[in-house]
Amino acid sequence: MRPMKFGMGQALMRVEDHRFLTGQGHYATDYRPKGQLHGFVLRAPFASATFTLGDLAAARAMPGVRLILTHAEVAHLGDLPCQAPIKNTDGSMPPMPSYPVLPKDRVRHVGEAVAFIVAETLEQAKDAAEAIEIRWKEAPVVSDVAAARQPGAPLVHAEAPGNVAFDHVLGDQAKTDAIFAKAPRVIGLDIVNSRIIANYMEPRTIVAEPAKGGGWRVTLGSQGVHGIRNTLAKFIFKIDPATLRVVTPDVGGGFGTKSFMYREYPLALHAAMVLDAPVGWTSDRSEHFFACAHGRDNLTRAEMALDEKGRFLAMRVMLDANMGAYLSQYGPYIPWIGSTMLTGVYDIPAGYTRIRGIYSNSVPFDAYRGAGRPEAAYAIERLVDYIADETGLDRVKLRKLNFIKPRRMPYKTVTGRVYDSGDFAAHMEAALDKADWKGFPARLKASKKAGRLRGIGFGVYIEACGGGSPEPAYLTLEKDGSVTVKIGTQSNGQGHETAYAQLVAQHLDLPLERIRVKQGDTNDTPTGSGTGGSRSIPVGGAAVARAAELLADVVTTLAADALEAGKGDLEIADGTVRIAGTDRRLTYAEIAALPAARGKLSTQAEFRPPEATYPNGTHVCEVEIDPETGETQIVNFVIVDDFGVTLNPILLAGQIHGGAAQGIGQAMVERFVQDEKGQILTASFLDYAMPRATDIPNFQFETRNVPCTTNAIGVKGAGEAGTIGAAPAVMNAIVDALRRAKGIRHIDMPANALAIWEALRR
Repeated sequence: MRPMKFGMGQALMRVEDHRFLTGQGHYATDYRPKGQLHGFVLRAPFASATFTLGDLAAARAMPGVRLILTHAEVAHLGDLPCQAPIKNTDGSMPPMPSYPVLPKDRVRHVGEAVAFIVAETLEQAKDAAEAIEIRWKEAPVVSDVAAARQPGAPLVHAEAPGNVAFDHVLGDQAKTDAIFAKAPRVIGLDIVNSRIIANYMEPRTIVAEPAKGGGWRVTLGSQGVHGIRNTLAKFIFKIDPATLRVVTPDVGGGFGTKSFMYREYPLALHAAMVLDAPVGWTSDRSEHFFACAHGRDNLTRAEMALDEKGRFLAMRVMLDANMGAYLSQYGPYIPWIGSTMLTGVYDIPAGYTRIRGIYSNSVPFDAYRGAGRPEAAYAIERLVDYIADETGLDRVKLRKLNFIKPRRMPYKTVTGRVYDSGDFAAHMEAALDKADWKGFPARLKASKKAGRLRGIGFGVYIEACGGGSPEPAYLTLEKDGSVTVKIGTQSNGQGHETAYAQLVAQHLDLPLERIRVKQGDTNDTPTGSGTGGSRSIPVGGAAVARAAELLADVVTTLAADALEAGKGDLEIADGTVRIAGTDRRLTYAEIAALPAARGKLSTQAEFRPPEATYPNGTHVCEVEIDPETGETQIVNFVIVDDFGVTLNPILLAGQIHGGAAQGIGQAMVERFVQDEKGQILTASFLDYAMPRATDIPNFQFETRNVPCTTNAIGVKGAGEAGTIGAAPAVMNAIVDALRRAKGIRHIDMPANALAIWEALRR
């Protein structure tokens, strides 16, 4: 195919940016239907307590108050569902404690919803909430995994002995333990993967209202309207999904956390049904810290069995993952999918992970950018660096010795993953060369002279993404010769309007402004799997590309008849179909106007991924530390990645920079603190540190792509990779500096100034 100037591989600026930069974006928080009422959630001040509500008559009679919902009014609704439970090792299904829309008489984490007040103004709803009398009786608290797994610890749910939500072994435990028993050497490391709050720019919002013509409309920021609709309709309200229209306009960030069902959604919809009026709710920034799912939060023991030369023989991991007070929509699945990637890029003959979900009196846990794979990459890459330190082997040589070689592809791991492609040594060497690894001793000497500590580290990662459910795409050639794309994924800032348009332009050679991408309305597309797991371009993009290819065939067939030429003599160029080498052509508008075109100008295609894609790469980080204050500065950061095929270099770089910034945030800045009573002490930006511009380096980023053999357009998902590779590289660099100066061989995230200062003084 002739290269298209607007197609794949072109570094085109985002077509949606003009709208956003000129204030013309339209978000759920901008949607205010006439007569909208305002909802407010009354929340628990205790992490574990029983409660009794007093008489609500006075609050219900207050000015402007239209409705107060408690458990009694919503008890008939279904629970918030956990849609990804994990079986125990024996195959049994663990008990699934109720996750009600509103609790009856017991709360299990700070900020848990107790009542929903609807009034004509938000201030009136807040006044009514203050008038509600609640008698509380505090109960014992287990605020984190360490406390919850202690013998005799208070139970979060009576039906979950030992606070264990599930206990699952992935891999061959007997074979692995036998290898460990005979191995010349075993090296292990205890690792904390710290809890993270996904702080997107746009808080969650929902407006529920009667729909014109019957049924109900819900407008909210989400990562996929079909998933929200189906969960509300099928699991909670038990109504026909066709009676519920869900609309998502522009979205100001999601990072996984806007994928799930939250209590405010059925509460607003139920209130709208009762009042037959629009009801809206918007989270404020502090409320977000205890009303949205948290991420990460694992305690891990990782061990490797080695032979005398340092070759890896087997790996075993004991992973306790904090589920919080309830099982969120995909919560149990996150540590499981992460565990399938725990062997990373290494040829390890045997291994297993014992995964335990642990209940605690904390905000429920679910997917945050990377969803289990950052935790896996962090565990294996910290362990490999620790092994190098223990054995005295060079970090680079140890990895090369144990890498899966390209000739072994496709390679099946001991956890059942099948890597289709990758050359791990090649991108590691490229990254080390670009970072001037060999020149580090001279820079170290200069830092010592200046009284600074210096370290360099790297992480080599692989992840699984871009698989899962099929995604259909629908294309239509309009009367004016433009093209409309409809698809059930959802942009949260990734640039889908540009990316999908480029895939259409690859086959139809139209400028991007002539291609309209529509997402976020269940009335537009019958099905869709939403955006998550870096699947939009690998799955949705493959469907768009195929539908565009089919549409190109339609227009050339129609043009061939109209021009009385053979299809083989035609070519697509500049939004026309022409006879090659002549000036005889038809524009797309002219083709759309042909009588023969009636009913033929729409195409549909679906891509059903046969396997996940496996992006991989190397991050190299160099840091300098002030030993007097513990302040750390990243002085160099190099990334070399394999994404199979690059659709748009500018969009790709943006994804990698943003992801790496979040990985750096977890590694160095974002510190979540919850006291022994379950109170969140970092519930605002005054206390919870977010990475700032001064914390983020100028990234050096390039690709060394090996096309994916299982994806229709050869791409590997890129949306989460930056987060996955960054944290281990940063922590390996910090530990390298601390080890050289003080013999410190491990420190947990976040390695902020205080943590480093304390470590140096210990």
